[in-house]
Amino acid sequence: MSFRLDRVHVWSCEVPDKAGGVSHKLAELATAGANLEYVGSRRLPEKPGTGILFIAPVSGADQVRAAKSVGLHEVMSPVIIRVEGDDESGLAHRLTHDWAIAGISFQGLTMSVVGNRFVGYAAFDSSEDANRAATILAMIGSIKAAPPADAPGCRTLAGAAH
Repeated sequence: MSFRLDRVHVWSCEVPDKAGGVSHKLAELATAGANLEYVGSRRLPEKPGTGILFIAPVSGADQVRAAKSVGLHEVMSPVIIRVEGDDESGLAHRLTHDWAIAGISFQGLTMSVVGNRFVGYAAFDSSEDANRAATILAMIGSIKAAPPADAPGCRTLAGAAH
C-alpha cells in the first residue's frame, strides 16, 4: 500500500446561498485557467442565506488575482493534508484509530474511492497535529496494513505492543 501526502493551501470565501452563488466565484478562476482539485461548499447555519466555499489549488499570478477579485483568500487554519493512494478495506478506521491513539483530534475528514484508489482531505487545528498525522499516515503506508488491535475478531497477544 502506498500513499502520497501533500499540504493543501485552501482558499475560501462566503457565497450567497442561492442558485449560481458558487458558480459566479468559480467562473473567474476557470477564466484564469485554474484546474481545481478540490471544491467544497456548505451552508452556514449561523448565517442564513450564506454559504462558504473552499477551493484548492490556486497557483500563479493570474489565478491569485482571479481568486482575490471574487473575495477568496488563503486560509491558514485549519491546516489541510491531502492523501491519496491504494484503497484497502478498513483504511479509514485504521487511520482514525491510529490518530486517536496518538491523541490527535481533527476538524474534518473527507475520503472518497474511485476504482482501487482513494483520495482524502483531513483538516487539523495546527501544523503540529498535521505533521504528527502525516507521520502516522506514512507509517501506515509503509507497512502492509493490519487491522487495529481492537477491530472485531482481532486479539492482542500478551505483551504485544500496539
